[in-house]
Amino acid sequence: MAIFAVTGGLVAARLRQDFIAFMIFCLLTGIGGGTLRDTLLNVPVFWIEDESYLFVCLTVSVGMWFFAHKVEAWGRPLRWLDAVGVASYSVMGAAKAISLEDSPAVAVLMGVATATFGGILRDIIAGQPSALLQREVYLAVAFVGAITYSLTLTVSGQSNLAAGLGFSMAMILRGGAIAREWHLPSYAPPKKKNL
Repeated sequence: MAIFAVTGGLVAARLRQDFIAFMIFCLLTGIGGGTLRDTLLNVPVFWIEDESYLFVCLTVSVGMWFFAHKVEAWGRPLRWLDAVGVASYSVMGAAKAISLEDSPAVAVLMGVATATFGGILRDIIAGQPSALLQREVYLAVAFVGAITYSLTLTVSGQSNLAAGLGFSMAMILRGGAIAREWHLPSYAPPKKKNL
């Protein structure tokens, strides 16, 4: 969550926003995915149950206010940290749904929502193209992590194995996107035949 909050702070810094905007960007990015997940699962929202999550995001926003320029200089390492966040939250979101005895299909969607919705919210508010519009593999990473977790847990019944495999598969895919610029094929309409 703190990693996602950092990315929200970076966007606020790039847009030269004031401190209140820093807080909002960090909060929405950090807690957005989990909030959507808990709302859809009809369970108490995690940060309402435990306010420490809010304080983490607010602490990050203060740090980003003073050090965003230094964090921005990290560049590629920050993308790897974000990859760890996406891989982790795709598994955690799916695990929460399964712990509530939802189906594997619901678990996959909750994994994707948890891992990506905060970033999508951040980009919409910033007026930037969201992850939904990027060719680079990002949403697919969350799908792969959540699907691998859900299928492995269904077949093996071992949650630690499922979590490890889900995380690893998501990291491999996201790592390829970062290091090798992997992307999924884009839609291309069929060519019209000349008569």
